[in-house]
Amino acid sequence: MWWLAKRIGTSLLLMWVVATIVFLALHMVPGDPAEMLLSTGGAMPDAYAIAELREKLGLNRPILEQYGAFLAGLTRGDLGASLVDDYPVAEEIALRLPRTLELILAGTLIAVTIALPAGTFAAVRQGGAFDRAASATAAVLQAVPVFVLGTLLILVLAQWLRWMPAGGYTPFLENPGRHLLLLSLPAVAIAKGLAATIFRMTRASVLDALSRDHVRTARAKGLTPQRVLRRHVVRNALIPVTTVLGLQMGTLLGGTVLVEYVFNWPGLSTPLLRAVEARDYPMVVGIVLTVSGLFLLINLAMDLIYAALDPRITRG
Repeated sequence: MWWLAKRIGTSLLLMWVVATIVFLALHMVPGDPAEMLLSTGGAMPDAYAIAELREKLGLNRPILEQYGAFLAGLTRGDLGASLVDDYPVAEEIALRLPRTLELILAGTLIAVTIALPAGTFAAVRQGGAFDRAASATAAVLQAVPVFVLGTLLILVLAQWLRWMPAGGYTPFLENPGRHLLLLSLPAVAIAKGLAATIFRMTRASVLDALSRDHVRTARAKGLTPQRVLRRHVVRNALIPVTTVLGLQMGTLLGGTVLVEYVFNWPGLSTPLLRAVEARDYPMVVGIVLTVSGLFLLINLAMDLIYAALDPRITRG
């Protein structure tokens, strides 16, 4: 329990650090944010409009007072309102975040389901035809950018063969089959790099575990290969694989921006790109903090999985 409390405390501390960095970064941007917002399109705003917007954004208050109000708003879940349409940032994120998470989870499920068994089998049959073919495929997948693969999937499966829709979104409750169909292509695009990484790490970890003394001892005792693999190899090999999976799932939060754009999937990428273009600082800050918080939650979840795989970790 103490180990878990320390991990949660560390995550909260890191979240505070991230929020502070984001706040300071906004105030280090050259120029007056109010003037920059009102100057969109080359228009020259008057002094009264600038002063009014500065007051609305709270930029006319001392920086420590702004910082305190910023942290107080975060503790209440108040991320402010969009400067473009005055829509609450928290509500916009709450609407779109589940769609991004669904895409990430679907891609992760596809990657893990394919890569873990493939990596294990390739290690057990090291040097065989499957090992060589799977390793070559993983190398190619890692080299292909996600937006290139997404474009190829649309070109081949949607335009040439007409097996799949090119993109879009339909709510699950409205049409479950259509929803899953539209989810499949972006999920595959998300999964490609993760699957290649998990395959390579699984193969390397299983090969390392197979060479350990306790595995050779288990074989000498007459245990079947399947039992040795299940009890003495896979469990130990999963720890480094879990580490890579946690890190890669964090990077997927950024990688989904391109995938959502290519497949017109209405996740967080749409408001983020629109906010950056319009200099909508509250929306940008809200999405950045949300993604940072998710990354920390993923790391915490990986720590819990480590503890389940190897209870000795909680004693450290």
